[in-house]
Amino acid sequence: MEIIPAIDLREGRVVRLVQGDFDRETIFDRDPEIVARRWMDAGARRIHVVDLDAARGASRDNRSILSRLARIPGACLQVGGGVRSLDRARELIDLGVDRIVFGTLAVREPQTVAEAARLWSERVIVGIDARDGHVATDGWIATSSTLALDLARRLVSDGVRRLFYTDIARDGALDGPNIAAVAELVRQVPVPVIASGGVTGLEDLDRLGATGVEGVIVGRALYEGRFELADALARAATV
Repeated sequence: MEIIPAIDLREGRVVRLVQGDFDRETIFDRDPEIVARRWMDAGARRIHVVDLDAARGASRDNRSILSRLARIPGACLQVGGGVRSLDRARELIDLGVDRIVFGTLAVREPQTVAEAARLWSERVIVGIDARDGHVATDGWIATSSTLALDLARRLVSDGVRRLFYTDIARDGALDGPNIAAVAELVRQVPVPVIASGGVTGLEDLDRLGATGVEGVIVGRALYEGRFELADALARAATV
């Protein structure tokens, strides 16, 4: 099982939100490159980057930051937040991003995401962000009528080869992951699933590993020193 540290970008800084609420922001660092290098030096192979400015439609352009992160030796970035067109996806790939994360577009324009999966195959991930079992969109501001499991099944039928799942109520809250929801998603789809949201301690990694997930995205628990990344990587290697 892979452990993937998260870097959430807002106004050039590394931040964490609680349940996606921009009014509940904690700034952890003002230099994303230093943070990324720290995680890579600790043994991470991949970093999950969320462009919160793009997700909210802000005018700030984080391309220069993403380009610097992508140039870190050995770093594989998966980047999401505001990826709402094939042109934006191409732009990120040209910057050196390894995987592109689609979210809202999968609900609004499923045919576009299907085309992205055809073009870039394993480099495409769709993030399913769920609130009470329904898919949230537009930077988690809106909640659609679409059930997370229904969207997952449709995406797989459209050719998407990897999903990641976030339970919004758990994200940044340090309340523990929604094991039941993650396990059900893993059972329902024949593609790899990455879990995100709520990891508090190393024991949560054991519980998530038992569901069969491919990887776990970890954010606030790392930034607050609940455990060391090296310990998480060692724990995950036994799952």
